[in-house]
Amino acid sequence: MKFKQILLIVMVFAITLPAYSQKLSRTEKKILAAVEKNNAEAIDFLEQVVNINSGTLNAKGVREVGTVFGNAFEEIGFGTRWIDMPPEMNRAGHLFAEKEGAKGKRLLLIGHLDTVFEENSPFQQFEMVNDSTAHAPGGNDMKGGDVIILYALKALYEQGLLNDAQIIVAFTGDEESTGKPLEVSRKDLIDAAKRSDIALGYETSTGFNYATVARRGASGWEVEVKGKRAHSSGVFSERTGAGAIFEISRILNAFYEEVKGEEYLTFNPGVLMGGTFSEYDPLKSSGEVFGKTNVVAQTAYVKGGLRFISEEQKENAREKMRAIVADNLPNTSAEISFTDSYPAMPPTEGNMRLLEILNEVSKDLGQGEVLAYDPGRRGAADTSFVADYVDCLDGLGTMGSGAHTPEETVNLNTIEALTKRSAILIYRLINQ
Repeated sequence: MKFKQILLIVMVFAITLPAYSQKLSRTEKKILAAVEKNNAEAIDFLEQVVNINSGTLNAKGVREVGTVFGNAFEEIGFGTRWIDMPPEMNRAGHLFAEKEGAKGKRLLLIGHLDTVFEENSPFQQFEMVNDSTAHAPGGNDMKGGDVIILYALKALYEQGLLNDAQIIVAFTGDEESTGKPLEVSRKDLIDAAKRSDIALGYETSTGFNYATVARRGASGWEVEVKGKRAHSSGVFSERTGAGAIFEISRILNAFYEEVKGEEYLTFNPGVLMGGTFSEYDPLKSSGEVFGKTNVVAQTAYVKGGLRFISEEQKENAREKMRAIVADNLPNTSAEISFTDSYPAMPPTEGNMRLLEILNEVSKDLGQGEVLAYDPGRRGAADTSFVADYVDCLDGLGTMGSGAHTPEETVNLNTIEALTKRSAILIYRLINQ
């Protein structure tokens, strides 16, 4: 069955909660009471960490947020450690909190400490918009999800329910701009996955009644073209040829005509330059070009991104792109290169079983069905790095709008309900 056939894309936002199902045990009802008791504190905690700038490149701020969370995890019985990254990577590092045990499923809970809002951003403070919504830089993506993890575990800890359970909490410090090489920046996360059975990701929720069982991977690509510099009167001649700009135009058009079309496969040229001379600065995402209309262009450059649902789909697309790039117009040459960023998180049977468990939890809470969200509408995330090793479920974080913009909001009214859902899910998994 194709994945799209099991997606029921119907937006459901009714979250008024009726009485809890009789399927909830006495212990589970105590967990819910603990979440309710701590909810105001959780929102205050969210405001505290939002008001600490932790843009990816603000290493001091990322560490400070990590310290606040680390102290909170230690208060509920977790051992914590800060994992530094090499100085040349210009990344702060990661917070890991861990409990050892032998019962039930071994869980890896994934969040991130950094945001897209750097120190020079004018958007810095948590501010209430009304009684249910706050403007909050990184509050939705994803400090709110981090808070849900913390307070779901706190509710379980207060009931003595974490004894002998293995739970690893991994909060990366560079999810919004992943440190390179990936073999270094994601090594500890992957190592944790190899010691786990299930990974739960707390990236932004796509709706109260959706969860993410699949994410597309992300890859970069760039094409450099060389042509013969000559007077424009000779363009198309046997001696001069087509020039670099016609060649790069041919390549992009062929990508569009011959590679486009597979489900979940997209590729986007984000930067395009061409002329007599061109120079691109990847650190600034900008370039300089010089050229004249009476000179045949000798250089052209395009940089883009590729999204895919599986490694097979990625490699097939790359092979098609390489073949197109190699078939050059007269007196031109072209080279294509690729860089890996995020692997794909395919829609596996194990992921679907996790969704079934979450769906049962949600219905037992009176919160309605939880459906699989369309992976074509989700970006990449840290959960993708561990998808080869464990069953995964993502999108369990807070709700809100405007992520990555100065209008980012977090819906405070849903935090309690989503924390309850996670607390019961974790409880059931560690008792399987």
